[in-house]
Amino acid sequence: MTTIRTVCVYCGSGSGTNPRFIEAAEALGRIFAENGIRLVYGGGSVGMMGAVARAVLEHGGEVTGIIPEFLVKKEVMMPLKDLIVTPDMHERKRLMFEHSDAFVALPGGIGTLEELVEQLTWKQLGRHAKPVLLADIDGFWEPLLHLFTHMRATQFIRTDMSVEILKAERVEDILPRLRAAAARVADSEKEMAPDIARRL
Repeated sequence: MTTIRTVCVYCGSGSGTNPRFIEAAEALGRIFAENGIRLVYGGGSVGMMGAVARAVLEHGGEVTGIIPEFLVKKEVMMPLKDLIVTPDMHERKRLMFEHSDAFVALPGGIGTLEELVEQLTWKQLGRHAKPVLLADIDGFWEPLLHLFTHMRATQFIRTDMSVEILKAERVEDILPRLRAAAARVADSEKEMAPDIARRL
C-alpha cells in the first residue's frame, strides 16, 4: 500500500477557451493544499500551470516546479522556493516522475498529451505502477479515450498490455480516486529503477 504525498499535474501553458478549465485548475490546487499534497508541475506561471500552482500557494500548500532552461522565459518561470531548472525536457520529465507519487492530466496541448502518454507507456511496459488520471473537465479527454477504445478494438492495445487509466469528471473526485488506486499498489511496484529511468 502506498500513500499519496506528491502529485504531478500536467496541463497547458495556455488557458483554453472554456472558463471551467481554469476553475478546475484552481479548485485542484486548493484541494491539494487542504490535504497536504505537494504539487509537482512544469514551473511556469502562465495558463493552467500558473493557475494550479498559485492556488496551491494561496491556500498554504507546497509546490515543486521543474522547468527546462529554454522555457524559463517562454513559460514565465514562477519564483518558487523549490524550483529545479533542468538542461532539457528529458531531465525535466525524469525528475517529475521521481518526485511524484501519482499523475493528473488537466486540459492542455501537445506537450501535456506527450507527458501523459509517456507515463502511460512506462506503466504499460511495467516500469512503474503509479496512478495516472485524466481530469476529464467538460469531456476534454473524451476524444483520446475513444482513441484508446479504438486501439483496443483493433488489438494494438492487447489484453495483456492494457493499463488502468483513471478518469474523473469532477475535481473533487480526483484525489479520492488517486488514493484508492495507490492503496492497491505495493511500494516496491511503484518505483522505477534510476538506471531504467535514465535510459527511457
